Amino acid sequence: MGSASIPDEPTHFNATIILGLSLNAQQKLLPCFEPGPLLQGVESALHELSRSLRIHILTGDTFGLARTALIKTPWDPIILPTEDQAGEKLRYVEKLGGERCVAIGNGRNDRLMLKAAALGIAVMQQEGAAVEAVLAADVVVPDIGAAFGLLLQTRRLIATLRS
Repeated sequence: MGSASIPDEPTHFNATIILGLSLNAQQKLLPCFEPGPLLQGVESALHELSRSLRIHILTGDTFGLARTALIKTPWDPIILPTEDQAGEKLRYVEKLGGERCVAIGNGRNDRLMLKAAALGIAVMQQEGAAVEAVLAADVVVPDIGAAFGLLLQTRRLIATLRS
């Protein structure tokens, strides 16, 4: 079983966001997509975040639509094999250095990467989130916009995680 390959890291990035996403038959790339285009604000938030963070999109691409859904964006999804997706995502985080990663996801197959990342954010969205993903995360938010908001307005994140 091969591991997902990791693109060369530009030296100006000091952290990484890994989005664990799934695609359903209605061409929803979750948690970022609704039917059709990206949810409002997602692409602009990703562009803003990509000024200081490297963006990686990992997906099992169950219906084979991820590349098409992201064709008009600068992000090329990494399509994972159907077997051991949780392990593949974990190995990907470990290769990047979990201490430098923010992982965002909602599926059971995201639980290991959420736990291994320096910051794991579970998103609920309309389809919900796997209990294992929620328990593995450091923060749980209602949707992808709120997750990006924490990263763009870090005082929110500080307020949430302070002891």
